Amino acid sequence: MSVNDGLARRMRLQRLHRHDDGRLLVVPLDHPVSNGPIVRDGQLDRLVGQIHHGGADAVVLHKGALRTVQPRWFRDMSLIVHLSAGTALAPDPDARHLVCTVEEALRLGAHGVSVHVNAGSRGEGRQIADLAAVAEACDRWGMPLLAMVYARGPGVDGRAPAVVAHLAALAAELGADLVKTVLPGAPQAIAAVTAACPIPVLAAGGALADGPDEALRRLDDAMQCGALGVAAGRLVFTAADPAAMVRRLTSLVHDRAQAPLQRAGDPR
Repeated sequence: MSVNDGLARRMRLQRLHRHDDGRLLVVPLDHPVSNGPIVRDGQLDRLVGQIHHGGADAVVLHKGALRTVQPRWFRDMSLIVHLSAGTALAPDPDARHLVCTVEEALRLGAHGVSVHVNAGSRGEGRQIADLAAVAEACDRWGMPLLAMVYARGPGVDGRAPAVVAHLAALAAELGADLVKTVLPGAPQAIAAVTAACPIPVLAAGGALADGPDEALRRLDDAMQCGALGVAAGRLVFTAADPAAMVRRLTSLVHDRAQAPLQRAGDPR
């Protein structure tokens, strides 16, 4: 990595971590590729605008979605371009393939990129290799990398503390700057996972089987136990008022911070 590339990465990370508390609220909107439309009226730009007005720090989008989104939303909110894709219709719904490059994301104006890995799945080897290759490209181009890592193998408990700690370690060891994953339920287990991980851990919003209030409670627990942020998409785009939901999440992530945190690799 050249000196200039190192500066570029630090500048982009600093933009992403725009709050002094070092915490992040990321709203992933990569779901249409996996599961189908998330806005039935086709008005993705309106949804991104609501997310912006709610105070999110970043939004995750696939490259094609950017054609319908106004650039004004990214004057202060960061854009993360998702590089992985796979559908629920595939013979292996846990398979993920790279569909965009770091260079392409740079041309699109991205402030960061993200890659999805389903550890324990049949395609784990390919996905890990893809994550490592993207990490190398991010080093070359000075681009922050968010790894979205889940345990999706047969018989694997994706919330087991040892499994989650392994997922976070995988992301850090292969060069990610941030890791999003589903955290354990017990506060002590969450604290152990976040303490062992040298990069910021973002708590995944997860499914809404128990309703949004219960999802928010779990995310609040995660923040109080060492998570440095939240990455919640479904919780936002299924809400009757997405902007109001983002404001609740913004308060949960930023307003309840006890004191500024600093970790190894903190851009500040």
